Amino acid sequence: MMLFQTKIEALRVILLALVSTLLVVTTARAHEVQPTIADLTINPSEIEVVLDWVLEAPIAGLDLEGVEDTNAAEGAEDYDVLRSLDSAALETAFREAWPSISQGLSLRAGEVDLPFEITGLTIPEAGNVELARNSQVVLSAPLPEGDSAIVMSWAAEYGPLVVRQQGIENGYTAFLTSGGDTDPIPRTGSDTQTGGQAFVEYIGVGFDHIIPLGLDHILFVLGLFFLALRMGPLLWQISAFTLAHTVTLALGSLGIIKISPEIVEPLIAASIVYVGVENVLSRGLTPWRPFVVFGFGLLHGLGFASVLSDFGLGGAHFVPKLIGFNVGVEIGQIAVIAAAFVTLGILFGRNTWWRQRIASPVSIGIAVIATFWVFERTGIIDPEGAFAPFAMLTEGGFAPLWTVIVVSALAAALTALVLVASGLDALRDAAGIITSFTAFLGVIATFTSGAWVLTAALMAVWILALRLQSLGGPDADKVPA
Repeated sequence: MMLFQTKIEALRVILLALVSTLLVVTTARAHEVQPTIADLTINPSEIEVVLDWVLEAPIAGLDLEGVEDTNAAEGAEDYDVLRSLDSAALETAFREAWPSISQGLSLRAGEVDLPFEITGLTIPEAGNVELARNSQVVLSAPLPEGDSAIVMSWAAEYGPLVVRQQGIENGYTAFLTSGGDTDPIPRTGSDTQTGGQAFVEYIGVGFDHIIPLGLDHILFVLGLFFLALRMGPLLWQISAFTLAHTVTLALGSLGIIKISPEIVEPLIAASIVYVGVENVLSRGLTPWRPFVVFGFGLLHGLGFASVLSDFGLGGAHFVPKLIGFNVGVEIGQIAVIAAAFVTLGILFGRNTWWRQRIASPVSIGIAVIATFWVFERTGIIDPEGAFAPFAMLTEGGFAPLWTVIVVSALAAALTALVLVASGLDALRDAAGIITSFTAFLGVIATFTSGAWVLTAALMAVWILALRLQSLGGPDADKVPA
């Protein structure tokens, strides 16, 4: 027992050392879809829109609707080529594509379409092609007389858009996740949105950042769940995590603490690795686990804050938006835990083989995915090379129907083998481990592809296989929940 505890302590020191090391060896993810920022300034006779935009995506014709990573979009190869162009060549490509690109956005004053033109264009040099390159496009349009409100339209294939009205107090702000029209924006800038409306809107933004967009946060929360089903350990961990990320979310959103995502994102991935590995080696909640989870919660809060910093949170109704976002995040986390408890915990949590056949293989799967993220986010590996299957897994790159077919066939074969050799308990354990590991990865693949029905179907296959594999074995013994 002493040797086992010594190994756990050694692992903890090694993993925490890895987290510290990542502070100095990080690079940004080049393929993550970033929201475009549109800063609107409405003057008496004209409107100016400054777009902070990754131009390579629209030039390549990528459809970014519902996409988290450009690798998952058709035409990703052209996007990669454009990222290596110098600024002059990229400007030429953008101006040639502008007649087509401009069809995806519009400005209106009441019912009048405003003819806009490019009055400024700033494109940085390529530099490190592993980093996303944000360019600035300045659009100007004359305003007709009167006080008709302004509406901006944005094509869904251009990805999410943050709209911020500049130059006035309580200017309009909005976040268009899938394109569409802004609300009518008064020229005088009196935002008609109430604090209550802002609160409700940002609950949705926070929830979306967990489900379906926050796979890394989902895996971390699942890691907390699979350590132990007992309410005490789970409550300690969730409380520590919630308190920590609430603190840094508030401080980060206020600008009191600001750490680059280039540092935060790899550390978040490392925190998931730690939780997954410790789940396998630990026999329960260790004395240091809540403190470690608290520290990792601080990192996750900074990740949330980096998202909110692009949303115009500093405008009107800051406090309701901040609280609403945090509430949405908590609802998303609770939904993840509830889904895991209903589908697996209630059915199998009291079986003696819960840890061996479900909790440990799932935790290993979590750690494997997060390890890939650590190396990807630090630029150590190329996600488009030999490790492309991992990128496809986490970015919806696998065909969901074929994923269900392959995983189901494997689960069926293992189940049939167990039923034929019903007296071999070691075979039951091996089959359960393989079934849970592959089914978990399959669920991740279908979930990230947005195939919700197939995700549910694969969960049903997973549950049925485990149930059948336990028939006739020493599985009537129960352990306290």
